Amino acid sequence: MAYSVFIVGMAGSGKSTLTAAYLEWLKAGEQDVIVANMDPGATALPYNPDIDARQYVDVQKLMLDYQLGPNGALIMASDLLADHMEEMREEIDAANPDVVLVDTPGQIELFAFREGGRFIARHLTEDSQALIYLMDAPFSRSPLNFISNVFLAAAIESRITQPQIYALSKIDLVTEQEIDEIVTWATEPESFDIALGRAKELNLSLLVKDLANAVFRTGLLSEPIPVSAKETTGLMELNAAVTRVLNRGEEASA
Repeated sequence: MAYSVFIVGMAGSGKSTLTAAYLEWLKAGEQDVIVANMDPGATALPYNPDIDARQYVDVQKLMLDYQLGPNGALIMASDLLADHMEEMREEIDAANPDVVLVDTPGQIELFAFREGGRFIARHLTEDSQALIYLMDAPFSRSPLNFISNVFLAAAIESRITQPQIYALSKIDLVTEQEIDEIVTWATEPESFDIALGRAKELNLSLLVKDLANAVFRTGLLSEPIPVSAKETTGLMELNAAVTRVLNRGEEASA
């Protein structure tokens, strides 16, 4: 039995860095875990992947063979990667881990909005799956940026249809007050409305307010868990949330 945990988020939200920190944290707790890199365009990673998209698809070769630019080659590589599902699953079966951490592409649309990424998210393992959506704390300090993150997270959940956990990443780069404010926006829509009302872009704020209220009413947004990969803080709380999702709401047995 292997659970899979996909780490997703906007470019620059710290996906690979958090993947590396979470991987080491799980290993320190003697968890049987492997890590998969699903970004065929990655040039450097802060961990050694056990499963690596770059072994199955070559972005540079696709650019040469099909006269594609970097973006076109990445899109093609992402779609082609799904053709290697059985090989990746064989690698997972051979390793026989309890958990597979999956680091997704920097360009979130390659994973969430292409059929190849959606297929991988649904079928990489047969057992329970979860998504950790990273909300970049420095980016999310603005109410308009914060709600842009929420809209994107909602779109991903509607595409992937797997349980989603929210993590507020890179909290070492913001103040405690800013962390509290962002968490409050996520859990108390009224406080977000007040912050949005102070925004300079009044016309945009009115549109955003209506859209935000619609998302809040769905109940999709849960309290984001503040984490710092650099300082390895919040990983215990994050793992507890992941464990509850993977065990379908039940605490893992000792």
